[in-house]
Amino acid sequence: MVKFWVGVVSENHVKRGVEGGFCQICHGKGGPLKRMKKGDYLLYYSPKVALDSDQKLQAFTAVGKMKDDKVYQFEMAPDFISFRRDVEYYNSVRPCPIEVARQHPDWKNYASQLRYGHFEVSQDFFLSVFNYMKTE
Repeated sequence: MVKFWVGVVSENHVKRGVEGGFCQICHGKGGPLKRMKKGDYLLYYSPKVALDSDQKLQAFTAVGKMKDDKVYQFEMAPDFISFRRDVEYYNSVRPCPIEVARQHPDWKNYASQLRYGHFEVSQDFFLSVFNYMKTE
């Protein structure tokens, strides 16, 4: 059964993942990535433009589908090895402001979960955000 997920990641890190065809969430932890399965969908929500910035964004910034079930490690720096998954991203998307997502009746169930960095959402919520994001 296909599931739908949200990952909370700054926009600049989302862009790196989209360009590289991978996802990385919860500061590189492996556990959240293992909960997703091949064929599951991931919406990225970006509260800020950059992790170390005060510049707010508060928008869904990318959407993709898990390519396989492989979770692997990647050395980002000598003292930081993160976990990643390969993702097929949709290219023709635009950001979806948080105000649009707040209009969905399920939003009240998800707003408090943003602080956890990764959580499952309903197909209906996913599709409402994704349909807004699609440009083709």
